Amino acid sequence: MNILVTGGAGFIGSHTVVELIAAGYSPVIVDDLSNSSPSVLKGLKNILGTDVPFYQEDCNDYVKMTEVVQKHNIQGIIHFAAFKAVGESVSEPLKYYRNNIGSLLNILNVMRANNVRNLVFSSSCTVYGQADVIPVTESTPKKKAESPYGNTKAIAEDILEDSVKAGLDFGIISLRYFNPVGAHPSAEIGELPIGVPNNLIPYVTQTAAGIREKLTVFGSDYDTPDGSNVRDFIHVVDLAKAHVSALNLLQEHTSEPYYNVFNIGTGRGNSVLEIIDTFERVNNLKLNYEIGPRRPGDVIKIYGNVEKAATEMNWRAEKTLEESMEDAWRWQKKISNL
Repeated sequence: MNILVTGGAGFIGSHTVVELIAAGYSPVIVDDLSNSSPSVLKGLKNILGTDVPFYQEDCNDYVKMTEVVQKHNIQGIIHFAAFKAVGESVSEPLKYYRNNIGSLLNILNVMRANNVRNLVFSSSCTVYGQADVIPVTESTPKKKAESPYGNTKAIAEDILEDSVKAGLDFGIISLRYFNPVGAHPSAEIGELPIGVPNNLIPYVTQTAAGIREKLTVFGSDYDTPDGSNVRDFIHVVDLAKAHVSALNLLQEHTSEPYYNVFNIGTGRGNSVLEIIDTFERVNNLKLNYEIGPRRPGDVIKIYGNVEKAATEMNWRAEKTLEESMEDAWRWQKKISNL
């Protein structure tokens, strides 16, 4: 089955391409490279031993997306392509609404016009906002998002659910990610932020590599065990495998329109300070970090119950936090020539 992977040169997308091929699917990548690098394609070839079809296109371009879908007889789409920096979304909301919502609508219109039924959507735990009860389940009420980025994911989920409720012939699964970390164990692909990282782990590894002078922990007075934010950090390889499980599940629901959502995480929370401690311990080094003020848009703590994914998708995270920190540092050392 030919699967279009939008944003397939990105962090999660590239790892998912690897797992798709391992599972017998044939991925095709579309990525405009606005937040990724062509070097990822080389890394993929080193892992897979072959090139993956790639198109440098904008997912908002209906004509180009249609051409790719028709040329490769696409039978399913995994839609990663989106802007993703929480902080930037607070300062540039229109950029995020235009791209993240616009590209999804375009993808759905292309699917409808070309009889492509199956879609796995890259959603986020940000749809829960600051939940009243932790861990969150898929039935936890969505709250007003803490950032425009989070709101684009909530709006996107509503669009997808409404499309299926309207009877459109789609099979759609939204995967609500928690915090992806780590890298492929081969160190051929990993997180490759352009400019100053917006996510914690690349900033940790770049600080360890001497690229950043120091790491700032945003807030030490939250209502958490050590005062720093708590998140569910999931190894990117485990997260990638969840997309394969989602596609497999969609094959079982072809008789009528279908929509479902799943939490994709480890089911436990770790604080920012715990992450720093684990990184230092497993890699036998010390980080230069300081405590700074809270950052706008940050949720205090979030982690999820993932039993629904285990029961209905036959998926569960397997890798440890220690493995994630080791793989992230191995990747950073390679790209920094350390």
